[in-house]
Amino acid sequence: QVQLVESGGGLVQAGDSRRLSCLASGRTFNDYSMGWFRQGPGKEREFVAAISWSSSSTRYTDSVKGRFTISRDNAKNTVYLQMNSLKPEDTGMYYCAASRMVVSTFPPSYDYWGQGTQVTVSA
Repeated sequence: QVQLVESGGGLVQAGDSRRLSCLASGRTFNDYSMGWFRQGPGKEREFVAAISWSSSSTRYTDSVKGRFTISRDNAKNTVYLQMNSLKPEDTGMYYCAASRMVVSTFPPSYDYWGQGTQVTVSA
């Protein structure tokens, strides 16, 4: 079992930056690739970014490439999402998730999910 707790959300203005964190506890953090997903108002949950256990592989959805960076610190059992140049369309609940599979954009590939942290970007 893996417990995931996100933090760092809040209300920001367009163009601002924000860093989300996800602290994992339970089973060995290094065993899992990690992902960030988001769900905007009235929208389905969508993939944002993912990172392999060794940080050697990362993936991003097209809309955040060049603006968001996913990283992890295995010594701290934490994965981060650095978000720059935020836009109103980035608004949503951001979830981190852990997967025993290789880096995936597919939500069913993920075994454990956090409760989410809300990011609201005002125009």
